[in-house]
Amino acid sequence: MAIEYLKRGKPEADRAEDDAKTAAVVVATLKDIEARGDAAVHELAVKFDNFDRPSYRLSEDEIEAIIAKVSDREMADIRFAQEQVTNFAQAQRDSMLDIEVETMPGVILGHKNIPVQSVGCYVPGGKFPMVASAHMSVATAKVAGVPRIVACTPPFNGEPNPAVIAAMHLGGADEIYVLGGIQAVGAMAIGTETIAPVHLLVGPGNAFVAEAKRQLFGRVGIDLFAGPTETMVIADETVDAEMCATDLLGQAEHGYNSPAVLVTNSRKLAEDTLSEIDRILKILPTAGTASVSWEEYGEIILCDTYDEMLAVADDIASEHVQVMTDRDDWFLENMTCYGALFLGPRTNVANGDKVIGTNHTLPTKKAGRYTGGLWVGKFLKTHSYQKVTTDEAATLMGEYGSRLCMLEGFVGHAEQCNLRVRRYGGVNVPYGEGAPYREAAE
Repeated sequence: MAIEYLKRGKPEADRAEDDAKTAAVVVATLKDIEARGDAAVHELAVKFDNFDRPSYRLSEDEIEAIIAKVSDREMADIRFAQEQVTNFAQAQRDSMLDIEVETMPGVILGHKNIPVQSVGCYVPGGKFPMVASAHMSVATAKVAGVPRIVACTPPFNGEPNPAVIAAMHLGGADEIYVLGGIQAVGAMAIGTETIAPVHLLVGPGNAFVAEAKRQLFGRVGIDLFAGPTETMVIADETVDAEMCATDLLGQAEHGYNSPAVLVTNSRKLAEDTLSEIDRILKILPTAGTASVSWEEYGEIILCDTYDEMLAVADDIASEHVQVMTDRDDWFLENMTCYGALFLGPRTNVANGDKVIGTNHTLPTKKAGRYTGGLWVGKFLKTHSYQKVTTDEAATLMGEYGSRLCMLEGFVGHAEQCNLRVRRYGGVNVPYGEGAPYREAAE
């Protein structure tokens, strides 16, 4: 392969060092929450959110008063976006069927899709009020049928953001807390004197939130590893530098550590995009953030062929992948590792983030190699069941099961099978031995 980096980001060793520092902070903070509960959560909220109140849960009256601050136009926009998300989530839910099959006479197997019984939804909002994240987590959990939905979001400019609270409430949140960061996900997962723990944590967040979820996994379920936003643009000469630069910087403004990568087979497009990024950063209101991300995490990778572009993209496994080439459907058919694809110049990541209907909580840090993004199925557990309805089936399965248990040395297991063989088949199997083999003709 002839792959050339026209621009590289921060070395992997430096990124790993940053991750290690974050992990150490999270370990100590979660231990504090577990030890001191509400008192620790309160101190953390005052320290990091600069937000002090006796209870961080909003009452029904407070929710109504906050939502009243949202204009009719904003409320209509929120409802429209939420409708797109719930419509797609419902279509996904409808595709997931309970099944029951009779695999042989008297043997019935099946599975049921059962909602997780409680979910904690984290909605980022300290720097930007992430209204859309409420649709993606809260509303999608509601479509799945989750009985208890807890939602947390940090204060924005010192108070609950009305649009975020409105989206949470409309989406179906049962409890809303004005809490951010590690203290929010820690309180929801571990529980405190006033917050009952949940079974599953979902939602994006900064590096500390993502690391907290990683450390809490096992105690609770998590949707996926959704850390700082990542974006990749795969482009050829069919699009221009303004389009590529705009799509890269549009995601780099999320935070100071949001990777943005251009993969192209056009040297001219690569060089023009570098120039266009410099131009846009001079006029972009969020350039203070986007420029740091681009400087430290931005990359431009020049390839010779489309196959090389595909290989590079699958190796990076970016969260968002914007494909603008003369063969977009070829990438759709052949890409295997990513969060979500955005195909063609008419499509863009911002639409996916805010309104089009697919879920914007997506895997980062190469997690796209083993999981897709948040969807209605993440809130459902598929549980199997078995039922044997005839003596003949109980005997047949018991005989095979008995011998296979003895093959592995599990005598107690074998006796579970033998008991059924004796009781329902009338075959006397000595204790501690496997069932006799019967020829099919018999």
